[in-house]
Amino acid sequence: MPKSPRKQRLSVYLDPGVMSRLAEHAARRDHSRSLVAEAAIESFLSPDAAERQEAATTRRLDQIDRRMARLERDLGIAVETLAVFIRFWLSTTPALPEPAAQAARAKAGERYEAFVTALGRRLAKGPKLRQEISEDVPGSKRLDQ
Repeated sequence: MPKSPRKQRLSVYLDPGVMSRLAEHAARRDHSRSLVAEAAIESFLSPDAAERQEAATTRRLDQIDRRMARLERDLGIAVETLAVFIRFWLSTTPALPEPAAQAARAKAGERYEAFVTALGRRLAKGPKLRQEISEDVPGSKRLDQ
């Protein structure tokens, strides 16, 4: 096995914050600071470093795009659910005469508290409404492709 050439010494001056992060990173990885610094310099000087950085950025942007598409879908479901409920409620709930309206307002606080409690339980243990709705609706395009 051929003997590798002897490494050359380099002295550099680092800001205290950079030195601290270098030392912490080396300690977490159980490597010497010299080895971590050498790998960082090699990566910086590598001709394909820009392409690797661009590929990593592109992957991250694609992940963000998929997450945004899911958020948009979930928000659309929430808005449509609310609209269907309001339309149904308005079309089926007659206006109450004043004595009954006063009793209904008194009961509304209790019913609202029960609703918030039930919503909290559902959010805590699921399943979520978006998980119950099929993404494979005929004629629609899947957002995660």
